Amino acid sequence: QVQLVESGGGLVQPGGSLSLSCAASGIVFSRFGMNWHRHAPGDEREWVAGITREGRAVYAESVKGRFTISRDNAKNTVTLQMNKLKPEDTAVYVCNAVQRLSGLPDPETYWGQGTQVTVSS
Repeated sequence: QVQLVESGGGLVQPGGSLSLSCAASGIVFSRFGMNWHRHAPGDEREWVAGITREGRAVYAESVKGRFTISRDNAKNTVTLQMNKLKPEDTAVYVCNAVQRLSGLPDPETYWGQGTQVTVSS
C-alpha cells in the first residue's frame, strides 16, 4: 500500500540540470522526513539530501550548493533539483521516507525503486 515513485531521471551532459520528483502514497506524508540517496555501481549507497517535516533542508558536502531539496505536502511530493551536474553524480537516485517516533528505537522507513541519472558527454 505504501509507494514511493521516483521520476525525472535521464541522461544529461556535465554542467546540465535535472529535476527529480518522488510521489508518495499510503502514508501521512507530512509526518515523514524525506531523503534522497544515491548508489552507483561499485560504490556504497550515499545519502544526498534530506528535508524535515518542518521544511529544513540538509545536504551532503558533495552536492552542497548545487542541489536543492524541497517538499510539497499538499501534493505528497519531494523534489531534488540538481544543477551543475558532474559525471560523479551518475547513480540511481532513491527516495526515502522516515518517521522517527519518540519511544520507539526503530523508525518507520520506506524506499522507492530509484531513477537512473547519467551525467556524460
